[in-house]
Amino acid sequence: MKLSLLTAYLESLAPLAYQEDYDNSGLIVGNPDKDVQQALISLDCTEAIVDEAIAKGCQVIISHHPIVFRGLKKFTGKTYVERVVEKAIKHDIAIYAIHTNLDNVMDGVNAKICETLELKNCRILAPKSGLLKKLVTYVPGEKAEQVRNALFHAGAGNIGNYSECSFNAEGIGTFNGDEDTNPYVGVPGTRHHESEIRIETVYPANIESKLLMALFLAHPYEEVAYDLYNLTNQNQQVGSGMIGELEDEMSEEEFLFVIKQNMQARVIRHTALTGKNVKRVAVCGGAGGFLLKHAITAGADVFVTADYKYHEFFDADGKLVIADIGHFESEQFTVQLLYDIIQKKFANFAVRLTEINTNPVKYFI
Repeated sequence: MKLSLLTAYLESLAPLAYQEDYDNSGLIVGNPDKDVQQALISLDCTEAIVDEAIAKGCQVIISHHPIVFRGLKKFTGKTYVERVVEKAIKHDIAIYAIHTNLDNVMDGVNAKICETLELKNCRILAPKSGLLKKLVTYVPGEKAEQVRNALFHAGAGNIGNYSECSFNAEGIGTFNGDEDTNPYVGVPGTRHHESEIRIETVYPANIESKLLMALFLAHPYEEVAYDLYNLTNQNQQVGSGMIGELEDEMSEEEFLFVIKQNMQARVIRHTALTGKNVKRVAVCGGAGGFLLKHAITAGADVFVTADYKYHEFFDADGKLVIADIGHFESEQFTVQLLYDIIQKKFANFAVRLTEINTNPVKYFI
């Protein structure tokens, strides 16, 4: 199939608009129109991973971490980043990254951690604002359902676990078309009064073009009246980290053992134990220190994450236990998540998991 078909599906689940400003998710190397038969999935994209893709006949590498974060000005092979990109281009292998956009969606990286730790009642720890907008339009009563259905089909009207959400009110619209118009109702040159339905619905900002196209195609008027509003509401389905609960509470020592076993962590660096039982757990794959206040506010007993610095451990201040399990360890199950996502959609497409451990951190025990 075309590479663009695969990437479009991944981006329908984890839109590029949801990535952080510093990130570089998306197609990094390769032509979207390229035919692909096999994909190699890895956490990182290194020279060894490119060599593995060559050996296994994979035309695309799908990694969690982007190999390129900033612009490259030279390709001399001086750095490992340049060498990876050069080798991929030379062997016609595409590189695609799905990073913080996969971190920030409800069924993404952090949901996989929650699943691995067997947490229940999970939700986003720090929902994002500024991602939602509202569309308002005015439709003749007999066409209101047609327009609503078109908007819902395009992706509008989803609020949490509810879909097809809208508000509707009746009113009277007026218009007077000139001699060059061909109005759906009324006569050119005469003011017309029409009973209309005001339809309001929310939508993710990143689907606006698609939504407006659906509106214009479904609406009967020559000139469609509509308003777009920016919302400051938090999108509860998009954001950083997650928090959930254990089926049964346990001691801190018991839960640290569960973390070590389930997350396959060689070492857990943690703050002093508080002596309380563990019931509520916050998680964030990768560097999650920026979420500590959110974890405390949400009442977490333990915060499972990575990349904590020495002085940052003091910020726990006895309010919870910070459990730093390592960056690779916290995100290693992302490759299985991506494998399952792709296989479920494209059952006949060959997806391979890397056999290489790309963790740059080694432990001498």
